[in-house]
Amino acid sequence: MGKFVGREDVCAVLKRALTSGDPELIAVYGRRRVGKTFLIREYFADQLRLEITGALNASIQQQLKNFAKALAAAAAGGRKKWDVPATWSDAFQQLEQYLTSLGTSRKQVIFIDELPWFASRGSGFLSALDHWWNTRGTRRKNLIVVVCGSAASWMVKNVVHNRGGLHNRLTRRIRLEPFTLAETLQFLRSRRVELGLRHIVELYMAMGGIPHYLKEVDGGLSAAQNIDQLCFSPTGLLRDEFQRLYSSLFDHSERHIRVVRAMSQLRRGLTRNEVLAAAEVATGGTVTALLDELVEAGFVARVSPFEKGKKDTLYRLADEYSLFYINWIESHRGVPKNTWLAKSKTPSWRAWSGYAFESVCMKHLPQIRHALGIAGIETNESAWTYRPTSRKSNGAQIDLLIDRADGCINVCEMKFSEGEFVIDKAYAAELNRKLSTFREMTSTRKTLFLTLVTAGGLKDNQYRRELVTHTVPLEKLFVEV
Repeated sequence: MGKFVGREDVCAVLKRALTSGDPELIAVYGRRRVGKTFLIREYFADQLRLEITGALNASIQQQLKNFAKALAAAAAGGRKKWDVPATWSDAFQQLEQYLTSLGTSRKQVIFIDELPWFASRGSGFLSALDHWWNTRGTRRKNLIVVVCGSAASWMVKNVVHNRGGLHNRLTRRIRLEPFTLAETLQFLRSRRVELGLRHIVELYMAMGGIPHYLKEVDGGLSAAQNIDQLCFSPTGLLRDEFQRLYSSLFDHSERHIRVVRAMSQLRRGLTRNEVLAAAEVATGGTVTALLDELVEAGFVARVSPFEKGKKDTLYRLADEYSLFYINWIESHRGVPKNTWLAKSKTPSWRAWSGYAFESVCMKHLPQIRHALGIAGIETNESAWTYRPTSRKSNGAQIDLLIDRADGCINVCEMKFSEGEFVIDKAYAAELNRKLSTFREMTSTRKTLFLTLVTAGGLKDNQYRRELVTHTVPLEKLFVEV
């Protein structure tokens, strides 16, 4: 087993598979660049007997040739010559012969990477796989088969929820998530990148916790310099990643991109009907599938409005890189070097950083609950928006409510400021109005705790003492929970 940063829960699942006395069929899925292939290669380095990888848009014949090459390389030194199989049924028969030649004394891992690219229409790959697994694979107690794919929604629909021969055959499923802030800190330090917590959050807001992106961070540069180099320079890794990212994951990705662009303009998110208009499709079923695909891939998060039903669910852009690309990279091509630091002083930057920091906080709710001392209390997280019917009254919006089973609600405000955030008279009035409007319009009798999550701390003054019950400083988001 290789060395890992974070991933303790995932490694625990793989360890149980490795020590199991039964055949294992494991599905691993997650967005592109999140580290799925690295995880399997490293963890099963001593047991990996064959790795085959699907090729995007390749013909069935080319995929079969690639299989034959991989099998020949894995069986190097053996006497048998492996011909290119005519069908996937023939290919799995060859795989069975290869496994037989290895014996049964040690664990054997077969890794099928980018499975969705193998299983194109008319390929027969999935039916051949499920037939082989049900008739031969399940008889091998020392066998672990890992199937992996970046098209998360496809993996869920066709493998995890398969209604054919693979139905209920998976022994384990792993959805690999991006790094948390704590894991990002560990990862960067393992690569001798020593940046302050605020710098790491700035990097996270631009590229998320994606290992493939983070490994390009230069320890000799500031966060602003790294962002400038990776996102705006002509050779930057993230300068042209956006289109490749979506087209590699989704069929008709232009619809997904239209929805993501629309979400990037509204901090509260979009309703299903608003998504229907943004996607420019005719049927609700198509939008449901599109939203499921974006959610499973980790680009979009569902947000439940306070005390409302499923039909009122909001869909919010959750992918940091997508938001950063749409707001900055594509509209600032060809800018001079080292200009990102100057951009960070503009109103546009403040608007983006506020939304991006909120997104980061939403992904670290366990850390926020832990910091508030309510990790052991049942909670329900939601958002709330009030739109007045008359121009005589003002609306109100709360991006995060932590509704607790002990009769309290944490009303959370998230602020990303250069230094200590200051509650002035005007903002204090806004907070008071927001709390009173929420209490009046929801008729809640629960105790409200105004809670501020801040990147630079909160300055002590009269308004803080009068209004704020709890504060969550930046370092608390880096706690492992």
